[in-house]
Amino acid sequence: MTAVAIQGTLDEIGMPLVSTTFVVVDLETTGGAPDGNEITEIGAVKVRGGEVVGEFDSLVRPASAIPPFIAVLTGITDVMVASAPRIGSVLPAFLEFARGSVIVAHNAPFDVGFLRAACDLTGHHWPTVQVLDTARLARRVLSRDEARDCKLSTLARLFRASTTPNHRALADARATVDVLHGLLERLGNVGVHTVEELALWQSKVTVAQRQKRHLSEQLPHAPGVYMFTAPDGETLYVGKSKDMRTRVRTYVTASETRPRMTEMVSIATGVTGIECATPLEAEVRELRLIAERKPRYNRRSRFPERGSWLKLTVEAFPRLSLVRQVREDGSAYLGPFGSRRIAEAAMTAVHEAVPIRQCTQRLSASPSSSACILADMGRCGAPCTGKESAAEYAVHVDQVRQAFTGDPGPLVHRLLERIAALAGHERYEEAAVRRDRLATLVRSLVRSQRMASLAAVPQLVAARRREVGGWELHVVRYGRLAGAEVSPPGADPRPYVDALVATAETVQPAPQPLPAATAEETECVLRWLETPGTRLVRVDGVWTLPWPSAAGYTAIADAREDDHRAARPFADRRPLRPLR
Repeated sequence: MTAVAIQGTLDEIGMPLVSTTFVVVDLETTGGAPDGNEITEIGAVKVRGGEVVGEFDSLVRPASAIPPFIAVLTGITDVMVASAPRIGSVLPAFLEFARGSVIVAHNAPFDVGFLRAACDLTGHHWPTVQVLDTARLARRVLSRDEARDCKLSTLARLFRASTTPNHRALADARATVDVLHGLLERLGNVGVHTVEELALWQSKVTVAQRQKRHLSEQLPHAPGVYMFTAPDGETLYVGKSKDMRTRVRTYVTASETRPRMTEMVSIATGVTGIECATPLEAEVRELRLIAERKPRYNRRSRFPERGSWLKLTVEAFPRLSLVRQVREDGSAYLGPFGSRRIAEAAMTAVHEAVPIRQCTQRLSASPSSSACILADMGRCGAPCTGKESAAEYAVHVDQVRQAFTGDPGPLVHRLLERIAALAGHERYEEAAVRRDRLATLVRSLVRSQRMASLAAVPQLVAARRREVGGWELHVVRYGRLAGAEVSPPGADPRPYVDALVATAETVQPAPQPLPAATAEETECVLRWLETPGTRLVRVDGVWTLPWPSAAGYTAIADAREDDHRAARPFADRRPLRPLR
C-alpha cells in the first residue's frame, strides 16, 4: 500500500512568525486611564518578516485641554493639536491600517484600553484581534541579570534599538519594533516559530501545575475558603472564593502567572475546602485562618497582633506613646497601624499641629526642670519648667483626645495653614511631606472612628438580597462576625433571622475602641454593611459616627492619592520585573 502525503492545514501548522503581519502601536494621551482622558497621538508601525512595510502617525485633537504636566512629558501642546483631526476621524484610518494584523504594544492593556474606549465613544467596532504585550513577553524571556525591569527604555537599551523612546507615539512604536524583534529572536532559539506557539509559550503551564489538576475535583461550586496543604499537613496557602472549585482550578492553568503560586502548587499535595454560607463569611474565615496558621505563601494578614496604636498616656502631663495593646485605662487610642512607619508619621503630624510634649520622662503635677530645644522652637509648651500650667496644658491634650474620638478640625486646619505657608514660600518639597503626613493622620482617624463605632454595638443584624433570590443574613457583635446564613428564595426570612441570632457566636466586648475581632475583619464587615442594598434588621444599641468627625476630611486623604497617581500618569503598575 502506497503512503499518501497529506498537506496539513494552516490551523494544524500554525501561522509562521516570519510571515505574520504585526502592527506595533503606541499612544499618547491626556492621562493614565481611558475614563475621563483622551488620545492625543497615535503612532503605529506595520512589520512583516522583520521588515517595516508601513507606518501610521497622527496627532488627535482632544475635547479638553492637555494638562501642563502631560505637555511637559510628551511635548504635545494644545497649539500642536489645534488643527489636528478628532479621534472619530483618525480611528477608522488606524483600524483599516491594522486590519488582519496581530496588535503589539508595550504595556498593551493601556493602549488597547484607550483604543477600545475610543471605539465605544465613536460607535466603531473594536475587531477581535490577537494582542501581544512586549512588556509581559520580556518578563518571561529575560533574566533579572539582563534587565532590572521591563520598561520600554530599559529594553530599548538592552536590544540596542535604533530609536530612543521619548514619549512620542511613532518614536516609541519604532523602539517597540526593535524590542519585539529582539524578543522573537530569543524565542526562535527555543523553538517558538509560530503565533500559536508564541501564545502557548507566553502562558505555558508547567508540568508540576498540570499534575495537580485533580486537586480541585473534590471542592464544591460554592463560596468558601480553600487551603493548600503540604505532604506533612502544613498549610501552605489560604484563599477564598465565591466558587471554590472554579477558583482552585485556575491555579493549575495558564491564567496563574505568579511565581510564588506556581512554586506553592508544585509543593502542595492536597486542598481542603470549608464551605461558607455567604461570601462575607468566606472573607472573614480566610482572615482568621491566615492569622491562626500563618501560611508561608500568604503575604498579607499573617500577623494582625503586630499592629500598633497611638495612646495618650495616663499621667499629669499626658504625651503620645506608641503601644501594642489597648487597655481599659480611660485613655484615648488611635489605630491600629499596620506598620511603625505609618504610626510615626501620624504621630509627627499631631506633634506639628499641637504643642504636646514629646519627651518621655514622667512629670509630676508640679515639675521643675530645664526646657529642651523643642520649647525654644515653640513646639512644646514646656510644662516641665512650670511655664505652662496643668490647666493650660490640658487644652492641648483635649484637642488631641477630641481628634481621636470626634472632630479633628482644629488640628487639620492648623496643618493646612502650615502647608499653605510653605507652598507660599515655594518650599514645595516640605509642603508635600507635611501633606502626606496629614493624609496619613486623616486616613487613620477615619479608619479608627469607623471601627470604634461598630465595636460599640452589642448586636447588629443585617440582610442583603441575593441575585438568585433569598437573603444573605449576618449577625455582628462588637465588630465581629458572629453568624451567617441564607434564606431560601421565596421564604419568609424572619424565622431564619431568629434562628441565626439564637445560634450566633457569643462575643465579649474588647476595650474601646478595639473591636472584638481583628481590624481587617471589622473593615470587611463595614464594607459589606456600607454596600448599597444592605438593610439593617436589628440594632441593639447605637451605631453612629460622631458629628463632626474625621470622615468630613476624607477628601484630604483622597487628594494625596490623586496627586501621587497624577505624578506618574502612565506608570505600568503591574509587577513586570523579569521572572527569572
